[in-house]
Amino acid sequence: MAYKLLFVLIEGNDDERFFNRILKTKLEEKYSAVSFYKHANVQNKKISNFLRSIKAMDADYIYVEDIDSVPCVTAKKRKIQDKVDCLDGDKIMVVIREIESWYLAGLDGSGSKELGIKSFSVTNNLTKDHFNHLIPNQFDSRIDFMMEILNNFQIEVATQKNESFKYFFEKHNFDVC
Repeated sequence: MAYKLLFVLIEGNDDERFFNRILKTKLEEKYSAVSFYKHANVQNKKISNFLRSIKAMDADYIYVEDIDSVPCVTAKKRKIQDKVDCLDGDKIMVVIREIESWYLAGLDGSGSKELGIKSFSVTNNLTKDHFNHLIPNQFDSRIDFMMEILNNFQIEVATQKNESFKYFFEKHNFDVC
């Protein structure tokens, strides 16, 4: 395999935690090195300059952002491209609804039971608020809860429960196992 870099532009710490624990190994099967860059609090001009640098290095990138309250993926991609120059539409990954929905997608019934939360058959419409209300009192913090979810996370289950997670996997031709 020729040396190829991948930069994953993510929104924040929750995204980084998820990508590091669940997706980094899969990405490293296709790329020589994977780096994460948090873009949520960075000026759009700096992001555009960073993208130009990535392209100049002949590296690859994925730009990840939650759909939030935008009605559809196409509108969200357009909104992102309007604010960030030189961002290729096929490099944008829209998480539906928010990254917390991906966390919960990976829990099967026994994993949910072990954590003391409701089991969901579909997580496409779960938001950060839904997630925060689920946190049982036994956890010291939101991060502690997230880490326990990741310890119980099953990729195969997540691809069945969340359409945008499934799309991410299929788009990058990852094996589920």
